[in-house]
Parts: sequence; C-alpha cells; structure tokens
Amino acid sequence: MRLSVVVPALDEADTIREALEALQAWRARGHEVIVVDGGSRDATVERAAPLADRVLTAPRGRARQQNAGAALAAGEGLVFLHADTRLPEGADALVQAALARRPWGRFDVRIEGRHPGLPLVAAAMNLRSRLTGIATGDQALFVRRAAFRAVGGFPDQPLMEDIELSRRLKRLGRPACLRARVVTSGRRWDEHGFWATVTLMWRLRLAYFLGADPAALARRYYPHRDSQS
Repeated sequence: MRLSVVVPALDEADTIREALEALQAWRARGHEVIVVDGGSRDATVERAAPLADRVLTAPRGRARQQNAGAALAAGEGLVFLHADTRLPEGADALVQAALARRPWGRFDVRIEGRHPGLPLVAAAMNLRSRLTGIATGDQALFVRRAAFRAVGGFPDQPLMEDIELSRRLKRLGRPACLRARVVTSGRRWDEHGFWATVTLMWRLRLAYFLGADPAALARRYYPHRDSQS
C-alpha cells in the first residue's frame, strides 16, 4: 500500500526542514510527501520544496489544508502529520499493517517539552483516545483514502476538526490504536504555561462536546489570529 503523508504548515521555517528530512526514507520506499502551506510569511515554502513531492498552498486552517493535500494524494493510505510531530522508526510499515486490518487509526503520543507534567498529559491523551476511539491531530491520524472520502474528509471548521473526523470515521469502525509513539512539540505548554494550557484545552473540549460553535472556540484557542498555531 502506497502512503501519502500530508503535512499542513504555517510559518514553520524553523522546523519544516527537520520534519521533512525525517520523511526522506519514506520517499525512498515509494511513499509520497505533500506539504500544504496556509500562507506562511516566512521561508516555509522555499525550505519545503526540495524535500517534498508536492508543495501546495491552500486557505489557512488545518482542515482546509489537509483536505487540499488529500485531494491530490496518490496513495491508497493517507497520513496526516503536523509539522512539529515526528513519526517513530518504521512507522510506514506499522501504518500499512494497521490499514490492512482497520479503515483508520492513530499512534500513541509523547510530548517533548520542559514541564515535568507533560508525560502525564500524553498518557491521559493516549488512554482517553483508546477508550473513546477519538484521536487528535497530534497523534498522526492515518486513514484509507476511500474511507476518508466516504466520510467527506475533514469538516470545514477552524478547531476540533480532528475530533469531528474521528467521530465520522468511527461509523466505519474503531481505530487501530498503535502503541508506537510519535513525538510532538510541547511548545504551546512551554509558551503559554502548563496549567493554563491544560485548563484551556479541557474547557474547549467540554464546550465542543456540549455543542459550542467551533469558530467561537477557535477565537479562544487562537486569540491573536483565526487559524492554526
């Protein structure tokens, strides 16, 4: 099964090269890497171009960017990878094996940052995801292209698009919950404060499950702009 890795990016000039260099072994094995830029004001596009099969531009917002990448993907399996997240060694074989059994899945996550509470946050994310069948974008969601199309892709909303996609995909089957860990950046916790970030995320998640408007939640999560950080 050929895989297409879709990487949404916005002002990631400092990290995009490292992110894509980690995927060159995938390309050597015949997989595809697509970067979808949301209007970066730095050198993200220029630095991504030599290390990706395609570099696209799309309206800002992870849902729209990832849908744009998926629309042009050639792989039978899609992997949605945030620019600040690194896959474990041999992840392509793990995804291929998982998608042979299930229509979609995700990895466990480890959060890399300064606060000693981050391992507990990651453990809670992994357990909650395993119990509920709901995954987050930080866990490197992967899905068969046919299943992604069947549920209409990511919803056109500025926040919780990963939660809503998980809800839709659950109708097709529970996810493959891989115990291999991706490593994602804890920069939001480091920059905005550990407890403030934890509290905000729980409040936003609860509000979403109670029916709050994703656009209103996005304004609380991104107070200085209307899209992804």
